[in-house]
Amino acid sequence: MTDTQFTPRVFSGIQPSGGLTLGNYLGAMKRFVDMQDEGSYQTIYCMVDLHAITAKLQDPATLRHNTRELAAGFIAAGVDPQKSILINQSQVPEHAQLAWIFNCVARMGWMGRMTQWKDKAGKNAETASLGLFAYPALMAADILIYHATHVPVGEDQKQHLELTRDIAAKFNHDYGVDFFPLTEPVIEGAATRVMSLRDGSKKMSKSDPSDASRINLTDDADTIAKKIRKAKTDPDALPSEIEGLKDRPEARNLVNIYAALNDQTVEQVLAEVGGQQFGTFKPLLADLAVAKMSPISTRMAELMADTAEIDRILANGATQAREITAPILRKTYDIVGMVG
Repeated sequence: MTDTQFTPRVFSGIQPSGGLTLGNYLGAMKRFVDMQDEGSYQTIYCMVDLHAITAKLQDPATLRHNTRELAAGFIAAGVDPQKSILINQSQVPEHAQLAWIFNCVARMGWMGRMTQWKDKAGKNAETASLGLFAYPALMAADILIYHATHVPVGEDQKQHLELTRDIAAKFNHDYGVDFFPLTEPVIEGAATRVMSLRDGSKKMSKSDPSDASRINLTDDADTIAKKIRKAKTDPDALPSEIEGLKDRPEARNLVNIYAALNDQTVEQVLAEVGGQQFGTFKPLLADLAVAKMSPISTRMAELMADTAEIDRILANGATQAREITAPILRKTYDIVGMVG
């Protein structure tokens, strides 16, 4: 971290690509709420709609719906617009403006080494969009336009946060300033990576053809309970020690989910349920999941019935965000040598 003292500030975002799942909640939204309620940071959470068009252009009506639905998900999960700044990325133009500066700071070799670029472009790199190749620079801008000091991320985004730190360090070095922080990743929790209910070796995903593989944030109580009861397991009893979950991906996944929903460690859960068969444990997990998740689906439905209120919240968030971003961009331009 640089010597400059930056305001403790958290930034994170999710692409509005539709189909929010339990994985989004436990891997991101729940942690967002926890960090908001800790009171140690100013918290800014974003629907990153500019990122949503990097792989392919979206149907406009679908993108608008997904952006509002994601905002509804944030709010229903407990993100409070009175405590956190809630925005959609495209309403705060400083994100894209700083991204251009960072496009000129970042090196082609850095971008080419990004694992997600290789995975998403594959053998079709020549036909992939420039936006897909350069989007880690936009991600860096998303974070650094707020001088964010901490970012809660999943393991799959850790490489991009390292790139953000590299870009900040190179900018600071090249211009002889101590202007951008070296943002710290926050990777923690029992279920930061939630796996499929049908295959514990695969990440829970909205793209899985089996709806039974995931719990959607729009699922009602009966659907949630049914999916948990039918989740794939193995014939053995639950262990009392964490080592007993080795080579048991489905068992580990369900225990992780229980721990994350109940704000416990895996060790604490196993101390309570070790020795139980899944016929006993899964009803406990189903009841817990229903208690935690069904109010979210109910609240999301209420919010989506009045999208004007969502739009008002996002517009207000953009106004608050620009009070932070506009001065940082002006100072960046001044450092670079832009006249204005």
